[in-house]
Amino acid sequence: MPLNRRTFLGTAAVATAALSAPMVLAGSHGKPRVVVIGGGAGGATAARYIAKDSKGEIDVTLIEPTRTYYTCFFSNLYLGGFKEMNQLAHSYGGLAAGGVNVVHDWAVGVDRDAKTVALAGGGSVPYDKLILSPGIDFVDGSVPGWNLAAQNAMPHAYKAGSQTELLKAQLQAMPEGGTFAMVAPPNPYRCPPGPYERISMVAHFLKENNPTAKIIVADPKAKFSKMGLFQEGWANHYEGMVDWIGEDFGGGNVEVDPGAMTVSIDGEVVNADVCNVIPAMKAGRIAELAGVTDGNWAPVNAADMSSKADADIYVLGDASQQGDMPKSGFSANSQAKVCANAVRGALTGSKVFPARYANTCWSLIATNDGVKVGATYEATPEKIASVEGFISETGESAEVRKATYEESEGWYTGITTDMLG
Repeated sequence: MPLNRRTFLGTAAVATAALSAPMVLAGSHGKPRVVVIGGGAGGATAARYIAKDSKGEIDVTLIEPTRTYYTCFFSNLYLGGFKEMNQLAHSYGGLAAGGVNVVHDWAVGVDRDAKTVALAGGGSVPYDKLILSPGIDFVDGSVPGWNLAAQNAMPHAYKAGSQTELLKAQLQAMPEGGTFAMVAPPNPYRCPPGPYERISMVAHFLKENNPTAKIIVADPKAKFSKMGLFQEGWANHYEGMVDWIGEDFGGGNVEVDPGAMTVSIDGEVVNADVCNVIPAMKAGRIAELAGVTDGNWAPVNAADMSSKADADIYVLGDASQQGDMPKSGFSANSQAKVCANAVRGALTGSKVFPARYANTCWSLIATNDGVKVGATYEATPEKIASVEGFISETGESAEVRKATYEESEGWYTGITTDMLG
C-alpha cells in the first residue's frame, strides 16, 4: 500500500487507540501533569497524543524555545533546490488548539526530587511524568580545529533552520570549479543516511549551477547507510564529482582550520571553498542536566522509553540509547506513540498496548531518484530489537525510484500532521 497522509495517520490511530472514560490517578494537586521538553518529532507527537487521548484528563505542557519548527528531515532537499525553506517550517498552533500548553522557553534544569523543570525565563514547571526529546548536541573536540564558535565559517546544518540557510548561501557563493568539503560524523548520529543524501543534493545543485566543482567527503567510517545505493547514484548522476575518503584511506584522521578554510585529511591539506563539518553527537544538554545520560546518550527501557535512571522520566528520539532503531524522525514519532500510551496508562489506568516500533528513512539522490531503508522492531528485556528490515535495491527502474520519492512526500505530509495537528 502506498504511504500517504491518510494511511500514515490511520496506522497511527490504530496503534494508539484511545479508551473511553479512563480512571484518573491524580494526586493532591488535581489533574496529573506531564511536561514534555523538545518540540520535534518525538516531543510534539508525545504531547499531542497524551492530550488528545486523555480527553483533557491530563495537563500537558510542551517546553520548546523556538516558535517555528523546521524539520531536519527533508532539509537536504532545500540544499538541492527541491524545497523552499518555508515548506520545512511548521507552527505549534495546532498543538495549542489540541489542548497542549505550549511554553516557548529554554528548559535549563531538572530537579528529579522535587519533580520540577527550571526555565531560563525564570520559575519552574512541576510534573508527574517528564518526557525528554531534546534531539542532539555536539561533542566538543570531536573534529580538531572545530567548535561551535566556528559554525558560521564551517556550518554543521544538522539542526535545521538558520544553519541550513547559511550552508545554502555558501553553496550558492562557491567560485566556479570550487571545492565543497564535508567532514562526516562517526556512529551513532542523527539520520544515518543524512550526510550522503546531503552530498547527493549538493552534487545536484552544483551539476546545474557549477558543473566543474568538486566534492570531497572525509569519513571516519568504513561504510555507511545505503552505501551501495548512494555510490551507484553518484556514478550515474554525478560522475567524477564526488570523492569519498573512508576510514581505510585516512578519512578519520581529519583536522580543520576555519580561518584558513582548509581541511587536513590524513596529513594532506585541502583548500575548501565550503566546508560542512558534521561533528560527533550526543544527547541534547537537558538530558545531561537531568542526570539520565551515560555521558553521551540516555539509556531507556525498550517497553516504554522510560529512563533507566528514573522511572518518571522518558527519553525519546535522537537523545535515547534504546538498541537497534536509527536516530530518525520516523523513529522518534514511533517511540513517542508507545511512550504516550504508557504514560497515559500510568496516570489514568487506561490500557497499555504492547510496544511496537517502526522506521523508514527515505533519501533523494537526484530528480525522482528516491531510495529507502527501514525495519520493524519489538521490545525485548535488553533493547529495542530489529525484527524485519527492507532496503531499496541497486538497479531499480526509474518508475520504482519515482514511486519511492512520491511515497516520501506522502510520509512528510503525514508525519508533520501527526506531530503538530
